[in-house]
Amino acid sequence: MYYLSDFVDSFMRKLLALLFLGIVLQVHAQYHFSGYVDPGEDAPSVYLSVVEDYRQLNGIYNDQIITRTTADSTGYFEFKGNLLEDANRIYRIHSDYCNEIQDGKGFGGFCPNSYAVVFIAKNTDTLSLPYGFEKQIFCDIESNNPKATALIKIDSLKEEMRFAYSEYRSDANKKLNDKKWFATLQDFSKAANEPLAELYTYAYLSDRSNDIYRYYVEDLKTNNYYQDLHNKLLNSYPNTSYTRQYARELQADRFMLASTQKPNSETQNLLLYTLLALSLILNTVLLFRLVKKKRHRSKNLKAQLSKQEQAVLELLLENKSNKDIADALFVSVSTVKSHTNSIYKKLEVNSRDGVKSLFN
Repeated sequence: MYYLSDFVDSFMRKLLALLFLGIVLQVHAQYHFSGYVDPGEDAPSVYLSVVEDYRQLNGIYNDQIITRTTADSTGYFEFKGNLLEDANRIYRIHSDYCNEIQDGKGFGGFCPNSYAVVFIAKNTDTLSLPYGFEKQIFCDIESNNPKATALIKIDSLKEEMRFAYSEYRSDANKKLNDKKWFATLQDFSKAANEPLAELYTYAYLSDRSNDIYRYYVEDLKTNNYYQDLHNKLLNSYPNTSYTRQYARELQADRFMLASTQKPNSETQNLLLYTLLALSLILNTVLLFRLVKKKRHRSKNLKAQLSKQEQAVLELLLENKSNKDIADALFVSVSTVKSHTNSIYKKLEVNSRDGVKSLFN
């Protein structure tokens, strides 16, 4: 029993120590991104941004910037802290030598001396961007996150695609290349087993400014890939701007496709008959309301007249002359004239035609 008690005490102490160590590590967990840029004559600014809108992958935007630093004389820079998301997000490190306020360059504008790399990371990641061949910058990524390099690999594949396009000059070859690379990019990003990588490729393939966009439209008609990607985003990133934006765009594109589909003759005839029926019903209802409104108005107008004036009015509407009205009502012609003038005044008209226009 003694030995068992010692064993339990020892086990509990080790367990508490491990729990404490885990809490300490979690509290002090932080990201650390570093790399090199060309120092040039002046130390360049380097920006770390989070890409919440995957349509804003190119250029630098004020609302995306997390922090800014300055490279030292050797071109080395680093970012560190613990403010990033605990789950993977798309981030962007960007550096240029443009004046930040001149002509809008650097921020959403064009800068010829601009360098950027887009990658996947989270708050606990370390990431390094070493110099590449002949001191090229942002060409490679070293990270403890295996998903970090997915986007840069997709960018490398797009560079291969551009090189392949330069070898094809005819429209026929270009169309074949479009179809081939569309499928290649889609399959490659799917193999990365990371929805954000697939979303990165989707942003490129569904860009309306690309020639390859027409293949996206055709593919969307029959391929379940896009719904599968939506399900993956819902599972991995349920409450993020990525998933909400993708759902909106997918719904809009499907609506666009549905509205451009040419209906068959049967559907067209059904639609025509439906419209005719609706038109007939609508016109009948409108006519009924018009007649009812006119009757109601006539009733109100007649209510303004005395009983004798109403009797004169009925005969006026039958086109009777003053003498005929006098004979019918057993009154003098002058009395008929007096009633007629009173009717004109109350109904705000000045002739028999005016009276008829109110009731006929």
